Amino acid sequence: MKRDAAVTLEAATAADVPALAALLREAGLPDGDFSPHLGRFLVARDLAGGIAGAVGAEVAQGGGEDALLRSLVVVPARRGAGLGGRLVDELERRAAGWGVRRWWLLTTTAEAFFAARGFRVVERSAAPETMRATGQFSGGCGRTAVCMTRERGGGAT
Repeated sequence: MKRDAAVTLEAATAADVPALAALLREAGLPDGDFSPHLGRFLVARDLAGGIAGAVGAEVAQGGGEDALLRSLVVVPARRGAGLGGRLVDELERRAAGWGVRRWWLLTTTAEAFFAARGFRVVERSAAPETMRATGQFSGGCGRTAVCMTRERGGGAT
């Protein structure tokens, strides 16, 4: 796998919302409820300043140890170069400072990607109420999405 070094990972800003929403829509991911969580989103910015990828987190209300990993997206031209993994790793690194100990996610297309990173499939009912109350669980990802979880730092090598 060729590593994509021509991007920087940085916190998303309000100016990124339109481009992020368009990128999520193009990838078939929910784009209507991410902006309230923008402070926990990262973008991969290419040399021209465009967004090459993104990932975000919804941390349990009032803090807590659980977080929803959401909206991982990489533009098609940049896929397969490790950018998705870099985004997840950096998000997890930052989330350690937020007190996150356990990740949850829903996916319809990336089960193998996340399984290779140490996530395991679980029933949705295994997720704590704080995660099940998110927009992603309550309809954003549909009922066919696979629920996965992993302890922080439990990724594959």
